[in-house]
Amino acid sequence: MSTPSLSQRLAVTGTLRPLGAQNRAPVRIGFVTPLTGPEAEWGQQGIDGCRIWADGINASGGLMVAGRRHRVEIVIHDSAQGAAATLDATRGMVERQRVRLILTLGGDSFAPVLPYLMQRRMLVATLLPTDLTPDTPFMIAPAEVHPLFNVTGVEWLARVAPAARKVALCSQSDRLGLPSLAVYRAAFEATGHQTVKEVQYAPDTQDAAGIVRAMIAEDPDILCWCSSSPPMMQALTEAAFAQGFNGEILACTADDYPKMIARTSADFMRKYTFQFPDFDDPKLADTAFFFRRPKAFFDTYNQMFPGKWNAVSWEYASVLDLWHNAVELADTTHPVTVLAAMKRRQEMPHAFGPARWYGTNLFGIDNALVGDWPVVKIRDGHARIVEFGSVPDWLDQHEDLLRKHLSDLGQTWQQRLAAAPEGLNLPASEAFDPQAG
Repeated sequence: MSTPSLSQRLAVTGTLRPLGAQNRAPVRIGFVTPLTGPEAEWGQQGIDGCRIWADGINASGGLMVAGRRHRVEIVIHDSAQGAAATLDATRGMVERQRVRLILTLGGDSFAPVLPYLMQRRMLVATLLPTDLTPDTPFMIAPAEVHPLFNVTGVEWLARVAPAARKVALCSQSDRLGLPSLAVYRAAFEATGHQTVKEVQYAPDTQDAAGIVRAMIAEDPDILCWCSSSPPMMQALTEAAFAQGFNGEILACTADDYPKMIARTSADFMRKYTFQFPDFDDPKLADTAFFFRRPKAFFDTYNQMFPGKWNAVSWEYASVLDLWHNAVELADTTHPVTVLAAMKRRQEMPHAFGPARWYGTNLFGIDNALVGDWPVVKIRDGHARIVEFGSVPDWLDQHEDLLRKHLSDLGQTWQQRLAAAPEGLNLPASEAFDPQAG
């Protein structure tokens, strides 16, 4: 689009006046993500961003579909409550509340309900493209391509710190952590780094000090936290500082980095490389990206939810922006039709520039939107972009290497399908066609 999307103009400027068209039944969007437990911050802050987006749409009079405006409602469920409860809640969203899109972090807590949602032809947006398989034709990863983008941080660090060659990694052993570990393994191998230690830990492990102690015993130049959850990421960083580590730290995120600075030091955190900037970054100003006016969104978010900004604060809102653009194009909210509108071209813009639909070789389906991604350092107390790295370029060169490491960890799509449980028994229910009404 050549002009800012409607949702972004509403969310950050309020420049449109409500139209007089009569409101009809609300358009509901499901949000099924952990809201408790170690991954809670990747749910709570995400729903806050969605609220900004929905408030903007509703302030204009609602979502325009086929000449009529509809109020947008977000229906929320905590997927950390267990598989049975999540299935029951998701069935209610689809069959009774008629949601038109489901947003999820993805991973282990969401996997049990995927067969049901695909059977119902429900459009699902995940932040983990490693959820994708040929059996998930209605699931897309249009915002975050975790963990693929982590290769950009490794490549950048290899260039700016060539003397740092020995790496120690740690990762939780689940569907969030193991794919990330595979990506970091492949990226470090591609740059010629030497892995001197690797620690895999259970997701409920809290012994950050012990993990770090085992890692630094091998005298690494780089510690890599992979994609640990926010509480563990902070605990690992504090443990490294307390144990006197002076080298580089590489990780997917640095959520609540002001706390990490306060509990370590500014000099220590200058050596921390990660992947998520603040959206007041000068390198995001005056961009031609689809997700428009990032600083205004960032300022609005921090005004409404002070101190809560993190890696996912903007991501679900950016998915909603892409979805809204497709709804406008298709003039319907029907999930399958909207999906077709989103994928009408092989390339389209996403939050950080042009991207392409990708995934057949790694996931069995081209449902991940892959493009450039920022490499971020903490400078003068702020998360600042030092470079945009190209994920597609890296994949063009090293896809086979990544596939090998995914296979070694049992994380290829073929292995995940073979290992998938039979699934939950679905109680009999009234048939529902998501294309109707």
